[in-house]
Amino acid sequence: MSSTNLPSANANATTVDATSVGTWAHIRSRVGAYVSLTKPRIIELLLVTTLPTMILAQQGFPSIWLVMATLIGGTLAAGSANTLNCYFDRDIDVIMHRTKRRPLVTGEVSPQAAMLFGLTLGAVSTVWLGLFVNWVSSALAVGAILFYVVGYTLILKRRTTQNIVWGGIAGCMPVLIGWSAVTGSLAWAPVALFGVIFFWTPPHYWPLAMRFRRDYEAAGVPMLPVTADDRRVARDIVLHSIAMVACSLAVVPLAPTGWFYAISATLLGVWFLGSAIVMWRKTHRGDRRLGEMKIFHWSITYLSALFVALAFDPFLF
Repeated sequence: MSSTNLPSANANATTVDATSVGTWAHIRSRVGAYVSLTKPRIIELLLVTTLPTMILAQQGFPSIWLVMATLIGGTLAAGSANTLNCYFDRDIDVIMHRTKRRPLVTGEVSPQAAMLFGLTLGAVSTVWLGLFVNWVSSALAVGAILFYVVGYTLILKRRTTQNIVWGGIAGCMPVLIGWSAVTGSLAWAPVALFGVIFFWTPPHYWPLAMRFRRDYEAAGVPMLPVTADDRRVARDIVLHSIAMVACSLAVVPLAPTGWFYAISATLLGVWFLGSAIVMWRKTHRGDRRLGEMKIFHWSITYLSALFVALAFDPFLF
């Protein structure tokens, strides 16, 4: 009798296992889709600027709880802004090759669900930062969300070639949030760091827009590389890079930094500015191999290395 029922029992067990595996795979896929809406890679870069600023403000390592609370709140705020950006940009994301795999384009997440998710993240980040960090940091995070979603996504992005220039203000806010999390106020040092990221954003983003120029043109987004020739774009990248390096060096007299940051900022600035000038010269020679994606990736390396130097400096000074 038992031997007769054995095949049936095994079949039922196999069915249950298959159902369980399928359920977990579906859950992982759904969670992954929502996480993708928050643009984790962008959030990583924002957090890279937050923690070193906190260390600079503290002149040492802040309490673990304050660091964790600030980074969690900042992650939620950035995730909110990025999710709402995906919601409002879903009509052009379907056109652009670079964004056509986003969850709202593929249908993995509905527009209504994305909107609710984005607003929920924003609300939670506001309350979290207010209760566990301070209300100055909370207000700055709200300002960053509003500027990115309303200022950049809804107003600037499709109307002006300076979209990414002014839209980049939202990406500068983490240094102000990090500083205020420690001190409860602002000062000129985080303003200089704000300037670094503000002037860094176009040299970081325009090379990417050069690479995907046809995408932006097809979507009707007037990024500078769409409306201007390579020579003009490269020139503006050089000019913004000069201002970026100047702001990075302005941190030295404005904040209690030492020789390590000063030397690092100088060497990194010379390296990146030199790379931008090389690309600019190539445009004058008519060279089509501008290496724009190298500039894009190097810009990430530059910003990361600069803020790592900023984080190490208080322990060496």
